[in-house]
Amino acid sequence: MLGEVMNKTTILLALGALTLPAAALAQAGYGYPPPPPPMPAPWQAPPGAVAEPWEARPVAIPQGQAPAASRAGAALEPADLPPAIEQGIDMIYIDQELVPRSALDGGQLHEIAFESWSGAPVDMFTSVNPIYTELRRGLVKYRQRWDDLPQVQIASGPTLKPGSTGERVNALRVRLGLAPGDKFDAPLAAAVKEFQDVHGLKADAIAGGGTIDRLNRGAAYYERLIIINMERAKRLPSPEEQRRYAIVDAGDARLSLWENGRKVDSMKIVVGKMETATPMMAAYIRFASVNPYWNVPPELVKSLIAPRVAAQGISYLTEREYQVLTSYGEDAKVIDPSTIDWQAVVEGRQEVRLRRLPSPANSMGMMKFMLPNYFGIYLHDSPEKAHFEKNELWISNGCVRVEDYKRFARWLFDGTLPQGTNPKIEQEVSLPAPVPVYMTYLTVQPTASGVAFLPDPYGRDEPAMERYGPLLTAALRSGN
Repeated sequence: MLGEVMNKTTILLALGALTLPAAALAQAGYGYPPPPPPMPAPWQAPPGAVAEPWEARPVAIPQGQAPAASRAGAALEPADLPPAIEQGIDMIYIDQELVPRSALDGGQLHEIAFESWSGAPVDMFTSVNPIYTELRRGLVKYRQRWDDLPQVQIASGPTLKPGSTGERVNALRVRLGLAPGDKFDAPLAAAVKEFQDVHGLKADAIAGGGTIDRLNRGAAYYERLIIINMERAKRLPSPEEQRRYAIVDAGDARLSLWENGRKVDSMKIVVGKMETATPMMAAYIRFASVNPYWNVPPELVKSLIAPRVAAQGISYLTEREYQVLTSYGEDAKVIDPSTIDWQAVVEGRQEVRLRRLPSPANSMGMMKFMLPNYFGIYLHDSPEKAHFEKNELWISNGCVRVEDYKRFARWLFDGTLPQGTNPKIEQEVSLPAPVPVYMTYLTVQPTASGVAFLPDPYGRDEPAMERYGPLLTAALRSGN
């Protein structure tokens, strides 16, 4: 049985290599101008920085649901992120040396006869990332548990729960491999809960529309979804290629830290919402900015800040430690905000650059982690810790907010925490050595018992399934 399952799996892996080679998307040399040099503040703000009213809007994400764009809302990032590239599977490598061999050598799989595999793991031929290996094992376990069950369809209707009876209960029992019957008993409740737990649903033993829909998709659908995520994991480095690196997973909203092929730490992150999805890319973190400024996006200056200044006066800026600069260039100078026609800014007849001084209320927090790239994406601290506690994790404009910047910084800086010389001046500190960051998107996670399916907050799974669905379906049928 195991050999048969592994044979089916290797066929799927071979067809998965038909994806666009990662090297075709690899690009380098696109940095961005360094931030302007630190400039002294022309005024002293009163103690206790003032938070902006739009900086902490709660966004509740029900369990088992993707965070819809309409529910998102939080402090905007300092960069106006262009529309994120919809790679679906492939990754853009800002630094070409970060392209893993598994992404380049996938064509070798076509040259291996299926019989020669004999259940051997794929990484005997090409070294791959540990996440890929665990997903491959998870695929085998998923097929063993769910593939041989009757793939019957369950008619739509009222919610089924313990105590329910009828023909639809019988169909549910058959679908989950239980003896026929018309009663929703304890064994059926346990089977429903197990299915829900694996498939990203609230494990409450209540078979509502969401549970019935996932059951009706059939095991083959989820096997294809595992393969899609395995292809994403092939774009991550093997232990031999990168000894030390970080993974930003926008699917699970977690940052994980890796050393010598082992995950040594992880934490929650806040990533982009649907409209400004955090892109799938890889680049080096080269330096950190201690006590960072927040450069306010022009649209936020016009739509939110300028109207308040026009209505309340210059004190609105001084109380919140904003500076007005002459331009966005490196030679920008701090100017007196009273010289600005703020009503003209509101009406769009004048544009100004605003930045907020370092403070506990600054949207950048106390540190930024810079990885030069043409998306303007970086990682940073955040003063809004409630988002992490409430699972409000898909709300940014693309940049990545880390739950514990001190822990992350100490890992990057070999156990030390960089300090600035002036709490009101941004200061750059180079890492002892650049550290790669791979930003991926995994909607299936390996577990001890197999895999767990997650929501698809960016809607990338269905396009990928449509693109490769016929190939994967043919592989599943030929492997039977």
